[in-house]
Amino acid sequence: MTNRLRTEIPEEELENEAVVEGKTYKEIPDNWFNTFLSKGVISPETATGALPFILFLALLGMIYIGNIHMAEKNIHDIDKLSKEVKELTYDYKTTKAELAFKSTLSEVTAKADTLGLKEPVTPPRQITVKEDAP
Repeated sequence: MTNRLRTEIPEEELENEAVVEGKTYKEIPDNWFNTFLSKGVISPETATGALPFILFLALLGMIYIGNIHMAEKNIHDIDKLSKEVKELTYDYKTTKAELAFKSTLSEVTAKADTLGLKEPVTPPRQITVKEDAP
């Protein structure tokens, strides 16, 4: 293992650096990406000119992703609400059936003592009102 705190830089590391106005810069290695950007179809000027279009495409991509998330959230909310509506429908039908059962004559007479009701002994009578003809 070498000492990283040494003050002298070996000559092999200096071969890859260029000196410009007293400052040392590392040379850019010659790989396919750098060759494509500097000598190929896309030049730095072309890339700079296309930057607004690339930013516009990035903005459209973010809007598209946001729209997908919002649509999925709406679908999830609709599914949740439809399940809740089904539950409330079942509760409504159950309560309606219980009310129909409790309002039958036999159930009402069974609970007549607790409600303070008495079963009538005489049949009901029809009340008629005579109108005076002028």
